[in-house]
Amino acid sequence: MASLEKAVVKGLAEDKGLYMPEHIKALPQSFFDNIQDMSFQEIAYNVADAFFGEDVDSESLREIVNDTLSFDCPVVHVNGNIYSLELFHGPTLAFKDVGARFMARLLRYFLAKEQKADGKGGLVNVLVATSGDTGSAVANGFLGVDGIHVYVLYPKGKVSPIQECQFTTLGKNITAVEIDGVFDDCQALVKSAFMDKDLNAHMKLTSANSINVARFLPQAFYYFYAYAQLKKQGKADNLVVCTPSGNFGNICAGLFAKKMGLPIKRFIAANNANSVFYEFLQDGKYNPRPSVQTLANAMDVGDPSNFARVYDLYGKSWEAICKDISGTTYSDEMIADTIRSVYKETGYVCDPHGACGYRALSECLQNGEVGVFLETAHPAKFKQTVDQILSSDIEIPAKLQAFMKGTKQNVSMTKEFADFKQYLMSK
Repeated sequence: MASLEKAVVKGLAEDKGLYMPEHIKALPQSFFDNIQDMSFQEIAYNVADAFFGEDVDSESLREIVNDTLSFDCPVVHVNGNIYSLELFHGPTLAFKDVGARFMARLLRYFLAKEQKADGKGGLVNVLVATSGDTGSAVANGFLGVDGIHVYVLYPKGKVSPIQECQFTTLGKNITAVEIDGVFDDCQALVKSAFMDKDLNAHMKLTSANSINVARFLPQAFYYFYAYAQLKKQGKADNLVVCTPSGNFGNICAGLFAKKMGLPIKRFIAANNANSVFYEFLQDGKYNPRPSVQTLANAMDVGDPSNFARVYDLYGKSWEAICKDISGTTYSDEMIADTIRSVYKETGYVCDPHGACGYRALSECLQNGEVGVFLETAHPAKFKQTVDQILSSDIEIPAKLQAFMKGTKQNVSMTKEFADFKQYLMSK
């Protein structure tokens, strides 16, 4: 058993497993009765208090929440009973902005607490593997935070040019490390680093991937927010949520929200061609394998870390998981067809990940149900792909244009842990 502070600062447990809350606190019915009248910040504070309130004083927690959420996540009607929860209104135009920024503030809170207690400072080194949006969200969430240095590991040639700009042009306390491999290789390097005694004696390490509880749990905020917005419209009954899924931190946060009492009827996990979880739902067998590259690159994960949390959350029962979650899997051709058809029929532009979510809802939603798919990133982050599919010229928002003007700075690395270890030991 570990304190929240240890779980946040360490990231990964000593036995190589993931930290899980000992219990999940249910929110009172009065919260749900009034949720439609609350601001995003007030909703998030109540949820955060249930997760973190025993370890963080209320004033500090409210400051962390308010500093994290300087924007709303609109719920947009797309077609029929299908709505899009647009999670791309943060600084990097991707859903991971919330978790990354919250974790940066919470980690800084605990580090300040430690320093006050023992009078010691010391640099904390954050290691994060990214298949696309995680790296940019974490890098920007931690940019300029005193006492923290971030190393972003990303697979060479397998993230979009705009995504790459968002974490390779920052400098300061952010170092981008380009790995000659796939996302799973990057993730393996991060996990191996945490288990290496020499490295841990040399430097203080933690992770900002969704393996860290402070990264994935705050993502529950916008599931509650989506419910509140639909409740205002009288559309919240029989709510089905579809989450484009790669490393499964996002849907895991949604499942925690359901355990806390959020009345979501069921979830759909939308996969691209990396269909390990979809296959698990079919026969109960989990068979991880190397990921394959797809149009929806942020979901290119062949061994999702948070599968272990989902499995534990449901008492390791395949039957219980299948009651709450169904799955889909889509090829690149199907993703492209969906982007085209949604735009033609509704005028709505999906990014490749959101397209998986929309298609899953359109195929799986039943009579009387209302569906929300998570539109996880602005389509301009995948401009080359989306423009080619739609024969369009998507306007690049000013936030993204600013990143593209920077100079790329990165360190090239093999996927061998010995090389990565040697590099970190030199720091």
